[in-house]
Amino acid sequence: MMSYYLIYLLLINLVTLLLYGTDKHRAKQNAWRIPEKSLLGFSLLGGAVGGMLGMQIFHHKTQHWYFKLINVLGILLHIGIFYLLWQFV
Repeated sequence: MMSYYLIYLLLINLVTLLLYGTDKHRAKQNAWRIPEKSLLGFSLLGGAVGGMLGMQIFHHKTQHWYFKLINVLGILLHIGIFYLLWQFV
């Protein structure tokens, strides 16, 4: 069970990082953008580390306080889930 959760976290963080990069690229091209709700949703679903990395690597959404907040909350949420899984497995 724990290994499935870790694989899930790895994959969703990779996807979230790619979404941030794609959105930054589209912003530069003045093209259709990925909705902020989607970026924030992926962060809460486990991709917060990828979101934080995306903010730093691509210098994207760094001026929006709520992106920082949601990513930190997402990290804390999944640390808690990891701890619970660790205790009950």
